[in-house]
Amino acid sequence: MSGKSPSAGPKFSKTGTVWRVITPQVVLRNTVTDADGDTANLTFQVYTTNADGTPKAQVDLDGAGQHGVLVSPFVTSGSTAKVTVPYGKLKPGVLYKFRTSAYDGSLYETNWSPWADFRIEPYVTFPAPQTTPPIDSNVQEIREFTRTDPGPALPLLAADGEVKRKATQDRSCGKPDSEGRKLCIELSPPTAESKARAQQRAETLREAERKRRAGGSSPSAVAPAVELVDWCYDKPVGKDYMTRGEACLKDIGSGVLVFIDTDGAELGAGLFDFEQRIKAYPNKGSSGSDFAEFDQQVVIVPIEVDAALEGVTMRWSVGSNCKACVTSTTRWKDNQNNDAGPTAYWKATEADQFSGRWGTVQTTWNGTGKETIDLGWSVTASVDASATAFAAADFGSTGIEGVRELAPRCDDIVKGLAPGCVLPYYKTTWTVDSNRYPAASAYYWYMQQVMPDHAGSRRWDSLMHYLGPDTPVKNSAGTTWTSSNSRNVICGPSSAWSLHPADASVGSVDCDEYAMASTHESGGYPKSVNLVTSGTKCAQFYTDKMGDGSANFGILADTRAATNGPAGTERCGRAAISSEQNQKAFSGFPAPTWRMLDGDGFFVTLPGFEHCKDTTTTCTWRKVS
Repeated sequence: MSGKSPSAGPKFSKTGTVWRVITPQVVLRNTVTDADGDTANLTFQVYTTNADGTPKAQVDLDGAGQHGVLVSPFVTSGSTAKVTVPYGKLKPGVLYKFRTSAYDGSLYETNWSPWADFRIEPYVTFPAPQTTPPIDSNVQEIREFTRTDPGPALPLLAADGEVKRKATQDRSCGKPDSEGRKLCIELSPPTAESKARAQQRAETLREAERKRRAGGSSPSAVAPAVELVDWCYDKPVGKDYMTRGEACLKDIGSGVLVFIDTDGAELGAGLFDFEQRIKAYPNKGSSGSDFAEFDQQVVIVPIEVDAALEGVTMRWSVGSNCKACVTSTTRWKDNQNNDAGPTAYWKATEADQFSGRWGTVQTTWNGTGKETIDLGWSVTASVDASATAFAAADFGSTGIEGVRELAPRCDDIVKGLAPGCVLPYYKTTWTVDSNRYPAASAYYWYMQQVMPDHAGSRRWDSLMHYLGPDTPVKNSAGTTWTSSNSRNVICGPSSAWSLHPADASVGSVDCDEYAMASTHESGGYPKSVNLVTSGTKCAQFYTDKMGDGSANFGILADTRAATNGPAGTERCGRAAISSEQNQKAFSGFPAPTWRMLDGDGFFVTLPGFEHCKDTTTTCTWRKVS
């Protein structure tokens, strides 16, 4: 007698009353018992369904037989009998029903088991490649970040974000002058008042530049010509921002300059706002010089200066540990990009928040190999009211050891490019064009969700790391390990990969591995956290056409070897993906201007699938405008 609970798989899991199956090679099963304890088998019958879920038409499962059924081997009474439906008999996306009938070798069961519903549900579904709109894989966002050594105005943070030193606003005073008077400076974090001032200045600068460039007729917002980082000038004060090549420091705060007598009484004071910039040029063509280059800029804005100070001079100091650098003197400009002399200077009667000074230094690098350069900054102030009094303000450094978030790195290693510099702390993002390459994108998205390390996923904050030309790892021939070496482990001739049957509309396919062979996370990379001995250890997938009447395709489990499909614990994946999509989804990676070297971290985003929350249900592609 047939059991009362027939099931379908793999994975033999239900969504509601429907068994969710991950492959067209469906395994159907049910228990069978015999009153005499004899062995018995089961006959399996499958039907399509009507819209109301009732049986519609029987599916021919065996082809040659007259009954269109599959019959299991004999099993002991009380055991589970099962059959595997050959590929091509059942279609993904279609709701089916099946039932069983028992036979003990002499008697047939006169009744059928209860019906059980099942559907072959891909992990991800997607259409054929879309020609428009294209998605720019290289676009990078401006990101906020936290400095680990910001100077005394802000807390000093450890690499894990723990506060190592609270912010201090203590005065820093210079030596007394001949009359015993001192000049002191006290830094403080941005306030609501300083943020409002900065916004007003940005609006004024933008309007002035717009009029200067277009005679007042241009409606577009433009950065002032004096600005080193053109997107920085109107960013809100109180946060720091960066890209792979630029940093905008708007969380330095303000400084109160105080002139005191021998008793500590205040003789006069001045209030100033501070900002900084860094710009690294990825090649000499973008900098205009013949060497790798990065520039730095300070912005000093006087808010008010007491008449007792008569005038204020500020000098910006830039420290560096560079072994192959030449750094210029500071060139000072006013808000209109006019020369402002050798220092930042204001008469007390002329100082206001619209008389800012912009100091810029140029650093060229003429080294070989690569060098990461630590920097430090400070400002020294003096006043006309004293010949010798001065005070210095510490603006911190490029970051603590192990983080170095603002340290430029210059190199002459990247192939096909002249020497250049970047800010490698910034982790780039490769955005796969999920409109043009939906199959590859679907597969990558799924692997990001299920891999133990979620390699490349922004959602899981899990970086991939580039296998660069400067890697110290060697192959068996003693030459530099390359992505081809990693790929051979997962998809090479000895990796036991073979084509899975699929609908002809899928077209030509390749073995596509994840994580990519060009990363340290590849299962073939010798030092990978995901290292495997063969691609057979990876989760196995393939692409097939949906059978639900749509023009869509899906990523399904290849159960030829792993009969239950991927376990979700595999350290890598390989899938039969459209040859063109496999070859082009990462075409152009990494962008030359990123100057990626070995071990540089990056993310991979799949915009057509990022809306999906998890893998418990099929993720359906969305077009990205």
